[in-house]
Amino acid sequence: MPKTAPLRPRRRHLAEPMASLDGLLREWLPRQRWFAGKDRPVEELGLLSMTELFPGCLHLLVHTGHGPVPAPGGAPPAGDCYQLLLGVREQPSPRLGRALIGQVQDGPLAGRTVYDALHDPRTAQLLLERLRRPGKAGPLRFESDPARPVPGGLAPRLLDAEQSNSSLIYGDEFILKLFRRIQPGVNPDLEVPDALARQGCGRVPAPVAWMRTTHPYQATLGVLQPFLHDASDGWTLSLDALAAGDDFTVQAHELGQAMADVHLALASAFPAGPPGENDRTAAAMTERLTAAAHCVPALQPFVPGLRAAFAALSTCDSGPPAQRIHGDLHLGQVLRAGRDWFVIDFEGEPSRPLSERRSAHSPVRDIAGMLRSFDYAARQRRPWRPEWARRCREAFCAGYAARAGWDPRKKHGLLRAYETDRAVYEVLYEARHRPDWLPVPMAAIERLAVRGD
Repeated sequence: MPKTAPLRPRRRHLAEPMASLDGLLREWLPRQRWFAGKDRPVEELGLLSMTELFPGCLHLLVHTGHGPVPAPGGAPPAGDCYQLLLGVREQPSPRLGRALIGQVQDGPLAGRTVYDALHDPRTAQLLLERLRRPGKAGPLRFESDPARPVPGGLAPRLLDAEQSNSSLIYGDEFILKLFRRIQPGVNPDLEVPDALARQGCGRVPAPVAWMRTTHPYQATLGVLQPFLHDASDGWTLSLDALAAGDDFTVQAHELGQAMADVHLALASAFPAGPPGENDRTAAAMTERLTAAAHCVPALQPFVPGLRAAFAALSTCDSGPPAQRIHGDLHLGQVLRAGRDWFVIDFEGEPSRPLSERRSAHSPVRDIAGMLRSFDYAARQRRPWRPEWARRCREAFCAGYAARAGWDPRKKHGLLRAYETDRAVYEVLYEARHRPDWLPVPMAAIERLAVRGD
Protein backbone atom coordinates (compact mmCIF):
# COMPACT_ATOMS: atom_id res chain seq x y z
CA MET A 1 0.00 0.00 0.00
CA PRO A 2 1.49 3.44 -0.91
CA LYS A 3 2.65 5.61 1.94
CA THR A 4 0.04 8.05 3.16
CA ALA A 5 0.62 11.26 5.06
CA PRO A 6 -0.50 10.86 8.68
CA LEU A 7 -3.96 12.18 9.51
CA ARG A 8 -4.40 13.30 13.08
CA PRO A 9 -7.82 14.88 13.44
CA ARG A 10 -8.56 16.36 16.84
CA ARG A 11 -11.99 15.93 18.41
CA ARG A 12 -12.76 19.64 18.32
CA HIS A 13 -12.18 19.60 14.56
CA LEU A 14 -14.28 16.56 13.68
CA ALA A 15 -16.41 18.69 11.37
CA GLU A 16 -13.42 19.29 9.07
CA PRO A 17 -12.78 15.68 7.90
CA MET A 18 -16.52 15.08 7.86
CA ALA A 19 -16.82 17.81 5.26
CA SER A 20 -14.60 15.65 3.04
CA LEU A 21 -16.48 12.40 3.66
CA ASP A 22 -20.09 13.51 3.99
CA GLY A 23 -21.22 13.14 0.38
CA LEU A 24 -19.38 9.87 -0.21
CA LEU A 25 -20.70 8.23 2.96
CA ARG A 26 -24.28 9.35 2.34
CA GLU A 27 -24.16 7.50 -0.97
CA TRP A 28 -22.14 4.48 0.19
CA LEU A 29 -23.77 3.62 3.53
CA PRO A 30 -27.27 2.71 2.22
CA ARG A 31 -25.68 0.19 -0.17
CA GLN A 32 -24.07 -1.83 2.64
CA ARG A 33 -25.77 -5.03 3.77
CA TRP A 34 -25.27 -4.17 7.42
CA PHE A 35 -26.82 -0.70 7.17
CA ALA A 36 -30.28 -0.58 8.73
CA GLY A 37 -31.63 2.35 6.73
CA LYS A 38 -31.48 0.89 3.22
CA ASP A 39 -35.04 1.96 2.47
CA ARG A 40 -34.46 5.65 3.16
CA PRO A 41 -31.82 8.30 2.44
CA VAL A 42 -29.32 9.33 5.10
CA GLU A 43 -30.84 12.58 6.33
CA GLU A 44 -28.47 13.20 9.25
CA LEU A 45 -24.81 12.22 9.23
CA GLY A 46 -22.31 13.24 11.86
CA LEU A 47 -18.91 12.16 13.11
CA LEU A 48 -18.79 11.00 16.73
CA SER A 49 -15.20 9.78 16.82
CA MET A 50 -12.21 9.56 14.47
CA THR A 51 -8.90 7.87 15.26
CA GLU A 52 -5.91 7.19 13.05
CA LEU A 53 -5.52 3.48 13.74
CA PHE A 54 -2.27 3.42 11.76
CA PRO A 55 -1.02 5.46 8.76
CA GLY A 56 -3.54 5.22 5.95
CA CYS A 57 -6.36 3.80 8.08
CA LEU A 58 -9.00 5.79 9.95
CA HIS A 59 -11.38 4.37 12.54
CA LEU A 60 -14.71 6.22 12.59
CA LEU A 61 -17.90 6.12 14.58
CA VAL A 62 -20.59 7.93 12.62
CA HIS A 63 -24.12 8.88 13.61
CA THR A 64 -27.06 8.58 11.24
CA GLY A 65 -30.59 9.58 12.11
CA HIS A 66 -33.24 12.23 11.98
CA GLY A 67 -32.01 14.54 14.70
CA PRO A 68 -28.91 16.60 15.52
CA VAL A 69 -25.65 14.93 16.45
CA PRO A 70 -25.11 15.27 20.21
CA ALA A 71 -22.22 17.16 21.72
CA PRO A 72 -19.24 15.08 22.95
CA GLY A 73 -19.88 13.69 26.40
CA GLY A 74 -23.63 14.08 26.07
CA ALA A 75 -26.32 11.43 26.12
CA PRO A 76 -26.20 8.64 23.48
CA PRO A 77 -27.66 9.97 20.23
CA ALA A 78 -31.05 9.07 18.86
CA GLY A 79 -30.69 7.13 15.63
CA ASP A 80 -27.86 4.74 14.82
CA CYS A 81 -24.11 4.68 15.36
CA TYR A 82 -21.94 2.76 12.87
CA GLN A 83 -18.32 1.64 13.01
CA LEU A 84 -16.25 2.23 9.88
CA LEU A 85 -12.63 1.49 9.04
CA LEU A 86 -11.62 3.64 6.09
CA GLY A 87 -8.47 3.30 4.05
CA VAL A 88 -7.05 6.49 2.55
CA ARG A 89 -4.74 6.46 -0.50
CA GLU A 90 -3.05 9.14 -2.55
CA GLN A 91 -3.68 7.18 -5.73
CA PRO A 92 -6.64 4.89 -6.56
CA SER A 93 -6.02 1.23 -7.28
CA PRO A 94 -8.07 -1.04 -9.58
CA ARG A 95 -7.63 -3.80 -7.00
CA LEU A 96 -9.96 -2.00 -4.60
CA GLY A 97 -12.98 -3.20 -6.58
CA ARG A 98 -16.18 -3.08 -4.55
CA ALA A 99 -14.26 -1.80 -1.51
CA LEU A 100 -13.98 1.60 -3.22
CA ILE A 101 -16.01 4.38 -1.63
CA GLY A 102 -14.80 7.19 -3.87
CA GLN A 103 -12.39 10.06 -4.36
CA VAL A 104 -12.69 13.01 -2.02
CA GLN A 105 -13.38 16.29 -3.81
CA ASP A 106 -12.87 18.88 -1.07
CA GLY A 107 -11.98 19.40 2.57
CA PRO A 108 -8.79 18.20 4.34
CA LEU A 109 -8.87 14.84 2.50
CA ALA A 110 -9.36 16.38 -0.98
CA GLY A 111 -7.81 14.40 -3.80
CA ARG A 112 -7.45 11.17 -1.84
CA THR A 113 -9.22 7.87 -2.50
CA VAL A 114 -11.26 6.39 0.35
CA TYR A 115 -12.25 2.71 0.64
CA ASP A 116 -13.51 0.10 3.09
CA ALA A 117 -10.23 -0.89 4.75
CA LEU A 118 -11.48 -4.33 5.83
CA HIS A 119 -10.97 -5.46 2.22
CA ASP A 120 -7.26 -4.57 2.52
CA PRO A 121 -5.11 -7.54 3.72
CA ARG A 122 -2.55 -5.15 5.18
CA THR A 123 -5.18 -3.45 7.33
CA ALA A 124 -6.54 -6.83 8.44
CA GLN A 125 -3.08 -8.00 9.48
CA LEU A 126 -2.31 -4.82 11.38
CA LEU A 127 -5.67 -5.06 13.12
CA LEU A 128 -4.80 -8.55 14.34
CA GLU A 129 -1.44 -7.28 15.63
CA ARG A 130 -3.27 -4.62 17.62
CA LEU A 131 -5.43 -7.33 19.21
CA ARG A 132 -2.44 -9.57 19.93
CA ARG A 133 -0.73 -6.81 21.91
CA PRO A 134 -3.10 -5.00 24.29
CA GLY A 135 -2.89 -1.24 24.18
CA LYS A 136 -4.57 2.03 23.27
CA ALA A 137 -5.11 4.17 20.20
CA GLY A 138 -6.92 7.35 21.18
CA PRO A 139 -10.26 6.25 22.69
CA LEU A 140 -9.81 2.70 21.35
CA ARG A 141 -8.80 -0.11 23.71
CA PHE A 142 -7.36 -3.45 22.58
CA GLU A 143 -7.55 -6.22 25.19
CA SER A 144 -6.97 -9.98 25.29
CA ASP A 145 -7.07 -13.06 27.49
CA PRO A 146 -3.45 -13.83 28.41
CA ALA A 147 -4.38 -17.49 28.89
CA ARG A 148 -5.31 -17.75 25.20
CA PRO A 149 -2.39 -16.36 23.14
CA VAL A 150 -2.91 -15.65 19.44
CA PRO A 151 -0.05 -16.42 17.00
CA GLY A 152 1.07 -13.79 14.52
CA GLY A 153 1.36 -14.02 10.75
CA LEU A 154 -2.08 -15.53 10.15
CA ALA A 155 -3.35 -14.83 6.64
CA PRO A 156 -6.61 -12.81 6.72
CA ARG A 157 -9.68 -13.05 4.52
CA LEU A 158 -12.93 -11.14 4.73
CA LEU A 159 -15.95 -13.39 5.17
CA ASP A 160 -18.24 -12.77 2.22
CA ALA A 161 -21.63 -13.51 3.71
CA GLU A 162 -24.81 -11.57 4.28
CA GLN A 163 -24.83 -10.46 7.88
CA SER A 164 -25.39 -7.48 10.13
CA ASN A 165 -21.66 -7.21 10.92
CA SER A 166 -18.31 -7.83 9.22
CA SER A 167 -16.03 -10.78 9.97
CA LEU A 168 -12.38 -11.50 9.21
CA ILE A 169 -10.99 -15.04 9.24
CA TYR A 170 -7.33 -15.43 10.25
CA GLY A 171 -5.58 -18.56 9.01
CA ASP A 172 -8.75 -20.62 9.53
CA GLU A 173 -7.90 -20.46 13.24
CA PHE A 174 -9.67 -17.31 14.48
CA ILE A 175 -12.60 -15.15 13.48
CA LEU A 176 -12.87 -11.45 14.28
CA LYS A 177 -16.40 -10.09 14.32
CA LEU A 178 -16.50 -6.32 13.98
CA PHE A 179 -19.83 -4.88 15.04
CA ARG A 180 -21.13 -2.36 12.56
CA ARG A 181 -24.02 -0.98 14.59
CA ILE A 182 -22.67 0.27 17.92
CA GLN A 183 -24.64 0.83 21.11
CA PRO A 184 -23.44 1.87 24.59
CA GLY A 185 -22.47 -0.99 26.89
CA VAL A 186 -20.93 -4.44 26.69
CA ASN A 187 -22.08 -6.36 23.63
CA PRO A 188 -23.61 -9.77 24.51
CA ASP A 189 -21.35 -11.41 21.93
CA LEU A 190 -18.44 -10.62 24.25
CA GLU A 191 -20.18 -10.78 27.60
CA VAL A 192 -21.99 -14.12 27.17
CA PRO A 193 -19.24 -16.30 25.62
CA ASP A 194 -16.79 -14.99 28.22
CA ALA A 195 -19.20 -15.84 31.05
CA LEU A 196 -19.89 -19.30 29.60
CA ALA A 197 -16.16 -20.00 29.27
CA ARG A 198 -15.77 -19.22 32.96
CA GLN A 199 -18.56 -21.74 33.63
CA GLY A 200 -16.62 -24.40 31.70
CA CYS A 201 -19.27 -24.60 28.98
CA GLY A 202 -17.60 -25.93 25.85
CA ARG A 203 -20.59 -25.31 23.58
CA VAL A 204 -19.54 -21.72 22.81
CA PRO A 205 -16.13 -20.58 21.44
CA ALA A 206 -14.50 -18.40 24.10
CA PRO A 207 -13.28 -14.86 23.25
CA VAL A 208 -9.51 -14.51 23.07
CA ALA A 209 -9.27 -10.76 22.34
CA TRP A 210 -11.59 -7.80 21.87
CA MET A 211 -11.66 -4.09 21.11
CA ARG A 212 -13.80 -1.36 22.62
CA THR A 213 -14.08 2.41 22.75
CA THR A 214 -14.37 4.92 25.56
CA HIS A 215 -15.68 7.77 23.38
CA PRO A 216 -18.35 9.01 22.83
CA TYR A 217 -19.37 6.29 25.31
CA GLN A 218 -18.18 2.88 26.50
CA ALA A 219 -19.00 0.28 23.83
CA THR A 220 -17.76 -3.02 22.41
CA LEU A 221 -16.41 -2.80 18.86
CA GLY A 222 -15.24 -6.33 18.03
CA VAL A 223 -14.49 -9.81 19.37
CA LEU A 224 -11.86 -12.37 18.30
CA GLN A 225 -12.77 -16.04 18.87
CA PRO A 226 -11.56 -19.46 17.69
CA PHE A 227 -12.85 -20.32 14.22
CA LEU A 228 -14.37 -23.78 13.77
CA HIS A 229 -13.10 -24.26 10.23
CA ASP A 230 -14.30 -27.85 9.94
CA ALA A 231 -17.84 -27.04 11.07
CA SER A 232 -21.08 -26.67 9.10
CA ASP A 233 -24.01 -24.55 10.19
CA GLY A 234 -27.30 -26.18 11.08
CA TRP A 235 -29.20 -24.53 8.22
CA THR A 236 -26.89 -26.01 5.58
CA LEU A 237 -26.93 -29.43 7.23
CA SER A 238 -30.72 -29.50 7.44
CA LEU A 239 -31.12 -28.51 3.78
CA ASP A 240 -28.59 -31.17 2.77
CA ALA A 241 -30.58 -33.77 4.69
CA LEU A 242 -33.81 -32.68 3.02
CA ALA A 243 -32.23 -32.77 -0.45
CA ALA A 244 -30.93 -36.29 0.18
CA GLY A 245 -34.24 -37.47 1.64
CA ASP A 246 -32.51 -38.16 4.96
CA ASP A 247 -33.91 -37.95 8.45
CA PHE A 248 -32.53 -35.23 10.74
CA THR A 249 -33.93 -36.37 14.08
CA VAL A 250 -30.64 -37.62 15.56
CA GLN A 251 -28.98 -34.29 14.87
CA ALA A 252 -32.05 -32.41 16.16
CA HIS A 253 -32.06 -34.45 19.39
CA GLU A 254 -28.37 -33.72 19.98
CA LEU A 255 -28.97 -30.05 19.18
CA GLY A 256 -31.69 -29.95 21.83
CA GLN A 257 -29.21 -31.37 24.35
CA ALA A 258 -26.62 -28.76 23.37
CA MET A 259 -29.07 -25.91 23.76
CA ALA A 260 -30.11 -27.15 27.19
CA ASP A 261 -26.43 -27.25 28.19
CA VAL A 262 -26.06 -23.62 27.15
CA HIS A 263 -29.23 -22.55 28.97
CA LEU A 264 -28.14 -24.30 32.15
CA ALA A 265 -24.74 -22.59 32.00
CA LEU A 266 -26.38 -19.22 31.34
CA ALA A 267 -28.65 -19.70 34.35
CA SER A 268 -25.57 -20.28 36.51
CA ALA A 269 -23.54 -17.43 35.03
CA PHE A 270 -26.16 -14.67 35.28
CA PRO A 271 -28.80 -13.75 37.87
CA ALA A 272 -32.35 -14.93 37.26
CA GLY A 273 -34.97 -12.50 36.03
CA PRO A 274 -37.89 -11.29 38.15
CA PRO A 275 -40.84 -13.68 38.57
CA GLY A 276 -44.33 -13.04 37.27
CA GLU A 277 -43.37 -11.68 33.87
CA ASN A 278 -46.11 -13.43 31.89
CA ASP A 279 -48.58 -10.54 32.02
CA ARG A 280 -46.04 -8.01 30.78
CA THR A 281 -44.80 -10.45 28.14
CA ALA A 282 -48.33 -11.08 26.88
CA ALA A 283 -48.97 -7.34 26.66
CA ALA A 284 -45.75 -6.77 24.69
CA MET A 285 -46.58 -9.63 22.31
CA THR A 286 -50.07 -8.23 21.74
CA GLU A 287 -48.63 -4.79 21.03
CA ARG A 288 -46.24 -6.25 18.44
CA LEU A 289 -49.11 -8.14 16.82
CA THR A 290 -51.18 -4.97 16.54
CA ALA A 291 -48.32 -3.10 14.89
CA ALA A 292 -47.54 -5.97 12.50
CA ALA A 293 -51.19 -6.38 11.46
CA HIS A 294 -51.34 -2.69 10.65
CA CYS A 295 -48.36 -3.11 8.29
CA VAL A 296 -49.31 -6.52 6.82
CA PRO A 297 -53.04 -6.80 5.99
CA ALA A 298 -52.73 -10.58 5.46
CA LEU A 299 -52.38 -10.92 9.24
CA GLN A 300 -55.65 -9.20 10.10
CA PRO A 301 -58.07 -12.17 9.69
CA PHE A 302 -55.99 -14.15 12.20
CA VAL A 303 -55.62 -11.45 14.86
CA PRO A 304 -58.39 -12.75 17.19
CA GLY A 305 -56.88 -16.25 17.35
CA LEU A 306 -53.37 -14.90 17.83
CA ARG A 307 -54.53 -12.57 20.59
CA ALA A 308 -56.05 -15.60 22.30
CA ALA A 309 -52.65 -17.31 22.27
CA PHE A 310 -51.13 -14.34 24.06
CA ALA A 311 -54.03 -13.95 26.48
CA ALA A 312 -53.61 -17.59 27.52
CA LEU A 313 -50.04 -16.77 28.53
CA SER A 314 -51.37 -14.78 31.49
CA THR A 315 -53.17 -17.81 32.93
CA CYS A 316 -50.83 -20.70 32.08
CA ASP A 317 -48.04 -22.21 34.15
CA SER A 318 -45.28 -19.62 34.58
CA GLY A 319 -42.74 -22.15 33.35
CA PRO A 320 -38.97 -21.93 33.91
CA PRO A 321 -37.60 -18.73 35.46
CA ALA A 322 -36.54 -15.89 33.19
CA GLN A 323 -32.81 -15.90 32.54
CA ARG A 324 -30.20 -14.78 30.00
CA ILE A 325 -30.82 -16.53 26.70
CA HIS A 326 -29.47 -16.50 23.16
CA GLY A 327 -32.25 -14.24 21.91
CA ASP A 328 -32.10 -14.94 18.17
CA LEU A 329 -31.79 -18.70 17.96
CA HIS A 330 -32.22 -20.54 14.65
CA LEU A 331 -30.39 -23.15 12.58
CA GLY A 332 -28.00 -20.56 11.17
CA GLN A 333 -26.73 -19.77 14.69
CA VAL A 334 -25.46 -23.27 15.48
CA LEU A 335 -22.44 -25.14 14.12
CA ARG A 336 -21.75 -28.86 14.02
CA ALA A 337 -18.14 -30.08 14.12
CA GLY A 338 -17.90 -33.86 14.15
CA ARG A 339 -20.74 -34.95 16.43
CA ASP A 340 -20.69 -31.81 18.58
CA TRP A 341 -22.99 -28.80 18.31
CA PHE A 342 -21.74 -25.29 19.10
CA VAL A 343 -23.81 -22.12 19.57
CA ILE A 344 -22.64 -18.79 18.13
CA ASP A 345 -23.78 -15.18 17.66
CA PHE A 346 -25.13 -14.11 21.03
CA GLU A 347 -25.45 -10.53 19.85
CA GLY A 348 -29.22 -10.83 19.42
CA GLU A 349 -31.11 -8.64 16.98
CA PRO A 350 -28.92 -5.54 16.38
CA SER A 351 -32.02 -3.41 15.78
CA ARG A 352 -33.19 -3.92 19.39
CA PRO A 353 -31.77 -1.84 22.26
CA LEU A 354 -28.76 -3.37 23.96
CA SER A 355 -30.48 -3.21 27.35
CA GLU A 356 -33.29 -5.39 25.99
CA ARG A 357 -30.87 -7.88 24.44
CA ARG A 358 -29.01 -8.19 27.75
CA SER A 359 -32.15 -8.64 29.86
CA ALA A 360 -33.61 -11.92 31.12
CA HIS A 361 -36.26 -13.79 29.11
CA SER A 362 -37.90 -17.18 29.23
CA PRO A 363 -35.72 -19.91 27.65
CA VAL A 364 -38.90 -20.92 25.81
CA ARG A 365 -38.24 -17.96 23.50
CA ASP A 366 -35.05 -19.64 22.22
CA ILE A 367 -36.81 -22.97 21.87
CA ALA A 368 -39.60 -21.40 19.82
CA GLY A 369 -37.04 -19.79 17.54
CA MET A 370 -35.43 -23.14 16.78
CA LEU A 371 -38.78 -24.84 16.19
CA ARG A 372 -39.71 -22.13 13.70
CA SER A 373 -36.35 -22.67 11.98
CA PHE A 374 -37.12 -26.36 11.38
CA ASP A 375 -40.34 -25.27 9.71
CA TYR A 376 -38.46 -22.81 7.50
CA ALA A 377 -36.01 -25.51 6.45
CA ALA A 378 -38.76 -27.97 5.58
CA ARG A 379 -40.40 -25.42 3.29
CA GLN A 380 -37.30 -24.85 1.18
CA ARG A 381 -38.13 -27.83 -1.02
CA ARG A 382 -41.31 -28.85 -2.81
CA PRO A 383 -43.39 -30.71 -2.04
CA TRP A 384 -43.30 -29.42 1.52
CA ARG A 385 -42.52 -32.12 4.07
CA PRO A 386 -44.41 -31.14 7.25
CA GLU A 387 -43.67 -34.53 8.83
CA TRP A 388 -39.93 -33.88 8.53
CA ALA A 389 -40.35 -30.63 10.46
CA ARG A 390 -42.66 -32.24 13.03
CA ARG A 391 -40.17 -35.05 13.73
CA CYS A 392 -37.31 -32.56 14.10
CA ARG A 393 -39.35 -30.46 16.49
CA GLU A 394 -40.20 -33.49 18.60
CA ALA A 395 -36.60 -34.71 18.63
CA PHE A 396 -35.24 -31.28 19.57
CA CYS A 397 -37.67 -30.94 22.49
CA ALA A 398 -36.93 -34.49 23.66
CA GLY A 399 -33.19 -33.80 23.61
CA TYR A 400 -33.70 -30.55 25.48
CA ALA A 401 -35.89 -32.24 28.11
CA ALA A 402 -33.28 -34.97 28.67
CA ARG A 403 -30.72 -32.37 29.74
CA ALA A 404 -32.78 -29.53 31.19
CA GLY A 405 -35.08 -31.60 33.41
CA TRP A 406 -38.28 -30.07 32.02
CA ASP A 407 -40.05 -30.71 28.73
CA PRO A 408 -40.96 -27.74 26.50
CA ARG A 409 -43.83 -29.78 25.01
CA LYS A 410 -45.53 -29.84 28.42
CA LYS A 411 -45.50 -26.02 28.56
CA HIS A 412 -48.06 -25.84 25.77
CA GLY A 413 -49.40 -22.37 26.49
CA LEU A 414 -45.92 -20.86 26.83
CA LEU A 415 -44.60 -22.55 23.72
CA ARG A 416 -47.61 -21.56 21.62
CA ALA A 417 -47.36 -17.92 22.71
CA TYR A 418 -43.65 -17.64 22.02
CA GLU A 419 -43.88 -19.47 18.70
CA THR A 420 -46.77 -17.18 17.71
CA ASP A 421 -44.74 -14.09 18.63
CA ARG A 422 -41.85 -15.38 16.53
CA ALA A 423 -44.11 -16.08 13.56
CA VAL A 424 -45.57 -12.55 13.77
CA TYR A 425 -42.04 -11.15 13.65
CA GLU A 426 -41.29 -13.35 10.64
CA VAL A 427 -44.39 -12.13 8.80
CA LEU A 428 -43.34 -8.51 9.24
CA TYR A 429 -39.76 -9.24 8.19
CA GLU A 430 -40.71 -11.21 5.09
CA ALA A 431 -43.30 -8.66 4.01
CA ARG A 432 -40.65 -5.95 4.14
CA HIS A 433 -37.60 -7.77 2.80
CA ARG A 434 -38.54 -11.08 1.10
CA PRO A 435 -42.18 -11.06 -0.02
CA ASP A 436 -41.75 -14.39 -1.82
CA TRP A 437 -41.10 -16.03 1.57
CA LEU A 438 -44.22 -14.63 3.23
CA PRO A 439 -46.21 -17.90 2.79
CA VAL A 440 -43.78 -19.68 5.15
CA PRO A 441 -44.66 -17.78 8.34
CA MET A 442 -48.26 -17.27 7.19
CA ALA A 443 -48.75 -21.05 7.21
CA ALA A 444 -47.62 -21.08 10.84
CA ILE A 445 -49.88 -18.13 11.64
CA GLU A 446 -52.89 -20.03 10.30
CA ARG A 447 -51.96 -23.13 12.31
CA LEU A 448 -51.33 -21.24 15.54
CA ALA A 449 -54.41 -19.01 15.28
CA VAL A 450 -56.98 -21.54 14.08
CA ARG A 451 -55.84 -24.84 15.47
CA GLY A 452 -54.04 -23.43 18.50
CA ASP A 453 -51.13 -25.85 18.39
